[in-house]
Amino acid sequence: MSASLYYVGLHIVIGIIMLNLFLAIMLGNFDKARAASPCVLFFDELDSVGVARSSGGGGDAGGAGDRVLNQLLTEMDGAGSKKNLFFIGATNRPEILDEALIRPGRLDQLIYIPLPDQIARLGIIKAVLRKSPVAQNVSMDFLAAQCEGFSGADMTELCQRATKAAIRESIAAEEERRKLMSGDDDANMEMDDPVPVITRGHFEEAMSNARRSVTEYDLNKFEQFRTKFDPAYAAKVGNKQKAVINWPEDNASQFQKQQDDDDDLYT
Repeated sequence: MSASLYYVGLHIVIGIIMLNLFLAIMLGNFDKARAASPCVLFFDELDSVGVARSSGGGGDAGGAGDRVLNQLLTEMDGAGSKKNLFFIGATNRPEILDEALIRPGRLDQLIYIPLPDQIARLGIIKAVLRKSPVAQNVSMDFLAAQCEGFSGADMTELCQRATKAAIRESIAAEEERRKLMSGDDDANMEMDDPVPVITRGHFEEAMSNARRSVTEYDLNKFEQFRTKFDPAYAAKVGNKQKAVINWPEDNASQFQKQQDDDDDLYT
């Protein structure tokens, strides 16, 4: 039955073509990076292509995700051999990454970015509200303190909710004014904004609907992953002592043996 009979658009997507297209785009990015070396390749949402192989996390039974990851690992191994290419990956689901992706020589340095502290939260709030009129009695420092455990996205949502609350109040006040002045010749005159600034009440309304997107369970997962793959952090957290190696006092014999072996080559 023709889709056009019901005036419905039809677009056919063939899986293997999509896979080949993705691989071509990925290889093209590596080629561009080689041509522009020294260069940094940044992989955002790394878990979308770096999920553990044969885990089923990629959602495909045909192993297409495995082939993509295999090609990615191959390119990473060969890209930096003669070119100055540096790889950085970002993910908020490190526990599902394939361990081959984070072995030494690939993405081997772990940098854990925690939730923002008081100073960072204050900076985020000021950045989000930099173009918004805020009442003088709204303390940014106090607001940042109330956002303990919030991510940057959570605080952005909070500020946007407060801004929308002010806009809704302004629209409602304007409609009420027009109703009261209906039939008056001055009804269409330009009037001052009834809600010129974002007030404490707007932030209180936004805070009542605020949510923390990063749970304690998520933080515990990050902590376990960091402890597993960051030996320095694991030693620091576990109060482990620095390894002590009892080196021999005299190691001249090994150099003597090496000298003897070199002499045998020319005798």
